[in-house]
Amino acid sequence: MKKLIDMTVKEYVLETDSASPAPGGGSASALAGALGMALSRMVGHLTIPKKKFKTIDEAIQQEIIHTHEKMKKMESKMLELIDADTAAFNDIMMAIKMPKDSESEKNIRATKLAEASIKAAELPLQIATLAHEGLMIMKPIATYGNKNALSDIGVSVLMLQTAFEGAIMNVKINLPGITDESVKQSLIETINNIHNEGIQTAQAIIKGIYDRL
Repeated sequence: MKKLIDMTVKEYVLETDSASPAPGGGSASALAGALGMALSRMVGHLTIPKKKFKTIDEAIQQEIIHTHEKMKKMESKMLELIDADTAAFNDIMMAIKMPKDSESEKNIRATKLAEASIKAAELPLQIATLAHEGLMIMKPIATYGNKNALSDIGVSVLMLQTAFEGAIMNVKINLPGITDESVKQSLIETINNIHNEGIQTAQAIIKGIYDRL
């Protein structure tokens, strides 16, 4: 099957708009995250070479350049997760369809389903963690980026927020299938630790952008 990231935009949309449950919200969250990082980098491309950029504090210049470079690596990882999340979901579907006529088959199926559920929760957690990190380092670009691209940085933040919240939802929906309580609690603690911080950071940046528009 053709990789999702190798599809045209139209092909991806139409594949999503089908009776198949994948790609779903997790894959779409990763796509939103990749777009958010790409937009941030676009603003960087429109900011860093400008003469005005050289007039701001050198430490801030270096922070923006570092963020710009880091976002490239994060964008590449997000692109990988577009397909990886879908693959994890497909593993769950395969486990669900396993035979369960005998006790032995039921036990094997239950084990495979629990393993697939962990993977299906860990993949969106990677998306959420990346998006959270992206939001945490966005403020310098939002503050000092090219003013003509202010709305673009706003959309970048909104895309990262969507990726962040969408991925957390996809972690949570897979928690009931996890039988290992220590793994489940670790996942819950991780998303609880980053959730409020990510939302508050995104909202603060968006408010700052609206105030300047």
